[in-house]
Formats: sequence, C-alpha cells, structure tokens
Amino acid sequence: MDVVTSDTETNLAARKQAAYEPFFKRLGPPRFEDFEQERQYRKERLAVGFRIFAALGFSEGVAGHITARDPEFTDTFWVNPFGMHFAHITVSDLIRVDGAGSVVEGTMPVNVAAFAIHHQIHTARPEVVAAAHAHSIYGKAWSAVGRLLDPITQDACAFYEDHVFFDDTRVLITEASEAARIAECLGDHKGAILRNHGLLTVGQTVDEAVWWFISMERCCQGQFLAESIGTPLQVDPENARAARAVNGTPRAGWFQCQPLSDRILRQQPDLLE
Repeated sequence: MDVVTSDTETNLAARKQAAYEPFFKRLGPPRFEDFEQERQYRKERLAVGFRIFAALGFSEGVAGHITARDPEFTDTFWVNPFGMHFAHITVSDLIRVDGAGSVVEGTMPVNVAAFAIHHQIHTARPEVVAAAHAHSIYGKAWSAVGRLLDPITQDACAFYEDHVFFDDTRVLITEASEAARIAECLGDHKGAILRNHGLLTVGQTVDEAVWWFISMERCCQGQFLAESIGTPLQVDPENARAARAVNGTPRAGWFQCQPLSDRILRQQPDLLE
C-alpha cells in the first residue's frame, strides 16, 4: 500500500499499537520444528475454517473454497474436495493440488475455479499461506454495488486502504489468465471484492484468512444496514489507519479467529479425523 502518512498519524498508530503490544507479544500462531507437524496443523485449521464457514451459513451448493499452502512442497496447496459440504469436511478429506491442477494427495476432484484462483494467488504472494472465498449473501450483494467498504466502524477500519474492487465482468473463473488478473488486482492487500461474485481474503495463516473473510462479510452487512437508514458517519483517515494498525495486522487477524476456532473444536471434534 503506497499511502503517505503524516508524523501525527504515524505517532497515533504507534501509540495504538503499543497499547496492545504486551498482549500480542505473548500470542501468535505456533511454530514447528518439522514439516509433518506444521502440515498437520495447517490441515486441522483448514478443516476448522470450513466448519466455521458452514456454521455461519457461507456454504452454498458446491461454491466456495479455502486453501492452505503446504509447508514443505510450497508450490502445492491443500483445499476442500469439490462437491463436499463444508459441514462434513474432516482433515482426512482434504486434498493437495500441484501447480498443474493435479490432485497429488487424496482421491476426490478439485474445483476448477478453486485451482485457477488460488494457484495464481499463492504464486503471486509467497507470504500468503491461505486464501478464502465463498458465496456469502452480503458479500455477494455488496459485490454488485461496485464500491469499496467505507471506514464506518472499527471493524471496517481493518480493511481501510487494504482491500480492492476487482472490476471484471467474467464472474466464472476457470482460466489462468482470468485468475491472474485477480491476483494482480489484489496486489499486497488482504481482501478483494470480486464484481458480481463475492469476497476473497488472504492471510499468513489459515486463521487470519478465515477471520478476514468473516469480518469483511459482516462489514458488508453493516454498511447495508447503515445506508438503509441514512448516510453513515465515517472514521477520519488518521483514526482509520490507527485502528488498522491494531486490528488489521496478520497477528490480530489470527488472534480474533481463535474464539471461533475453539468453539467449533469443542462442538465438532470429529473434524480432526
């Protein structure tokens, strides 16, 4: 993001970050000494993500996908099998797909759109571990409006100057060139509104990508509600950037997903099978 900020804005953002720094220093995703442990962890978080999406009503037909880059074979990623409901997915159901779109682990097929979109994003963004996309109702509706989200709430500030609108009329993505345009438009941002399609988010962990999607969906809902009453008040740029410096970071995204993950794991421990 090439955004010029004043010394005052920088100081405000630094003060806000400092207020939470003691907590965030102690919290964060686990680290692993070998690929097997990290692979298992990522797959478990991926299964958790699908169960959360199902619980929140983000599953519609066979649409939607979340991916997690393999920690060892980094040009491949894990994804949900095509045609399986999010609420049924377990760790053992996940499939691993290579750069040619072939399933190299697992027996079920991969969604053509899932491969096209996620392969291009993972290729363009080496730091991205996970990407999430689903046909959620408010994200779909907002994607037909043709606007970015405004910073009208603290939550929306996490996306201030950190999401894009992908203005392309091709809504069914099956080709590499089409998906490459999404990756190019996304740039180094955390989220994209895909015209007439829905939302897409990325993260350095599965939890982060999942949380940004959930939050972005709720922000779309919130803006619809606010605009149904009148013209929403907006947070000024200085305070929006200061809020983003706290609640819009990769660590904050990961952390905010933990209560949801813990709840799903208690309610649906079978997902670990």
